[in-house]
Amino acid sequence: MTSEPTPGEATGEGVSGAMGGSPASRNAPNALHPACGFPLPGDWITLGGPRPRPDPRPGPRASTEPPIGGRLKERPDDFIVEEIPLYAPCGEGEHLYLGVQKTNMPHSEMLSLLCRHFKVEESAIGFAGMKDRVAVTQQTVSIHLPQDRPVGELRHDRLGILWAMRHTNKLRRGHLRGNRFAIRVRGVDPLAVRTVKRRLEELARSGVPDYFGDQRFGYRVNGHLLGLLLTRGEWQALLDELLGAHGTPFPPHQLAQREMYEKGLFDEGARRWKVHDPAELVAMRALARGRDAAGAVRAIPTHIKSFWMSSLQGAVYNATLAARIVDRSYATVLPGDVAMLAGTASVFAIPADVGADDLARERARAEVREISATGPIFGPSMVEATGEARRYEQAALEAIGAEERLFAPPALEPLGARRPFRVEVTNWEIDSGVDLHGAFIRLAFDLPKGAFATVLCRELLGVGLGEA
Repeated sequence: MTSEPTPGEATGEGVSGAMGGSPASRNAPNALHPACGFPLPGDWITLGGPRPRPDPRPGPRASTEPPIGGRLKERPDDFIVEEIPLYAPCGEGEHLYLGVQKTNMPHSEMLSLLCRHFKVEESAIGFAGMKDRVAVTQQTVSIHLPQDRPVGELRHDRLGILWAMRHTNKLRRGHLRGNRFAIRVRGVDPLAVRTVKRRLEELARSGVPDYFGDQRFGYRVNGHLLGLLLTRGEWQALLDELLGAHGTPFPPHQLAQREMYEKGLFDEGARRWKVHDPAELVAMRALARGRDAAGAVRAIPTHIKSFWMSSLQGAVYNATLAARIVDRSYATVLPGDVAMLAGTASVFAIPADVGADDLARERARAEVREISATGPIFGPSMVEATGEARRYEQAALEAIGAEERLFAPPALEPLGARRPFRVEVTNWEIDSGVDLHGAFIRLAFDLPKGAFATVLCRELLGVGLGEA
C-alpha cells in the first residue's frame, strides 16, 4: 500500500469492490444503522440481526470548533491529486515508468487496464500509492518490460499516459514524498472562507491529526473485519462476510447475488457481480469453478487482501489516536511513548520510567512539533510502546477484537511501523468563489505520504462534511 502500511495514499483510496463499491451504493445519506450501530447509508440492508461493532473510521476531531459542513467530490474535478515523486527515473533499465492520469476510476480498474494493454500480470506493475476513485489523479506507475516491444497507444476516456521513461527498479509502495491536493468543497457558504482560513492557519502551526480516513476501511466499512478473518484463516466466515446477505449492511441492489451465494447458485451469482466489485466477482467465479472456501480466498487479488490487512492495522491505530485525542494527550508525549522526529521515519523510545526533567524536555520538543508521539501499525517490525502509552494500544486491540499474534506473515504484507499522531500541512492556499456548478471553497495543500486529505477537511469543516 514496503514495510510501511501507509503507502502514500492520497486519501486512502476509493478502490472498488470490497474497497470502493459501485456508484449506486453512495446515493443515500448516512444514518445510524441499527444493524451495526454506526453511520452507513440509510437505505442499506442486511438479513442478519443487529450486531453492534466499533466504527474504525476517524474518531473525535481534535478541533473544538463548530462544524461548517459541505460536500467533497461532488464532481471528479473537484478533487485533484498530484503525486510528489521521491525520485526521477534514470532513463534506462527493465522497468517502464509511466506518468498516468485517471479520472473517476478506482485503482483496481487502472491496474486491470494496464495489465491488458501491456500484456503483463498484476505483479509486474509497481505503484507508490493508491489514489482516490472520485477524483482526477496523477501518479507514477512502473511496468516490468525487460525487452523493448511495441505496445501501442493506450486509448481510454478516463485513463491517459502523460510521459514514459525507463528505470532500473520497480516502483514500490511508499516511494513518494507526498501528494498535492486541490479541492473544491461544495454546499458551503463561500463567506465562511475566513473562518476556514483561520482554522487552517492553526492546523499548520499545531499539526493535523493523522487518522486513517474512511477510505481505508472500504465502502461497507468492513475491510478490517475481512482482514481479521483473513489473519485467522477463517475462510468460510470471510466469504460469508464478503458475499453473503447476513453480514455488514450492503446496498440493496446487491441482494439478489448475495442470496444466490447463500443458496449455492455460484455461477448465476457470478454473472450478477460487476467489474467494480472485483473481490466479490473473483471469489464467486472461483466457487462456481468448484474451488473450496480457501481456494476462493486465494483467488482474490493480492492487493485486495493486502488492503484488508492494512484496514485492520488502521482500525487499531485509529482507536488509539481517538483515545489520545479524548484525553488531550495526542499532541504531547507520555512515558513509554515511541516518538518520531518530524519529517523523518526515525523513532526513539521514551522510557516508561522516564525522569521528570527528561519528560519535560521531550514534551517541550513535542510542543514545537520537533517530535510527535506515534501510534501502532502492528506487525513484527514495529517498535513497541511501553508503560502508560502501551495501555492505550492494548485497549485499542481489544476494542477491534484483534490480538498482536495475528499481525504476522504470511497474512501480513506490511510488516508493521509507527505512525505519527500528527503530520504537517504545507504550501497551503485557500479561496472561494462561484462557478457553473455553484459556490465553493477551494483548498490547496501538500501532505506527506500516507496522510489523508479528507481527514484535514474534516478537521476544518466538521463531522458534517460529506461526500457527494
